[in-house]
Amino acid sequence: MAELNITERQAGDVTILDMNGKVTIGEGSIALRNAIRRLLGEGKSKILLNLGNVGYVDSSGIGELVSSFTAVNKEGGTLKLLNLTQKIQDLLAITKLLTVFDVFEKEDEALSSFE
Repeated sequence: MAELNITERQAGDVTILDMNGKVTIGEGSIALRNAIRRLLGEGKSKILLNLGNVGYVDSSGIGELVSSFTAVNKEGGTLKLLNLTQKIQDLLAITKLLTVFDVFEKEDEALSSFE
C-alpha cells in the first residue's frame, strides 16, 4: 500500500484533497506533489488539504507542503490546510509555518474562507 492515499472531491470551485497516511520522503511527498501539479494543470487553483488522517509528516513532507503552497500561489491560487492533528500543528508551530498557511478546524469555515 502507498504511504499516502489522496482522494479528491469538489465543493463548488474548491478542490478538497482528503489525505490518509504519511507525508514522508519518497512516495508520500511525491503523491502530494503530483496531485497538486495535476490540479494546477487542470486550472483548479483553490485547494484545501484535509490532513485529518495524516499520522506523520517528516521534513520532506513539510518541504512539499511549502513547495505546493508556493506553486499554487504562483498560479494565483490559494492552498489552505484543514484538520491538522496535534502533532502536525506542533510541527508547523515549531517551524513557524503556522503563520504561512491558513489553517482551519472546520470544513465549512475553510470553504467559506475561499469566497
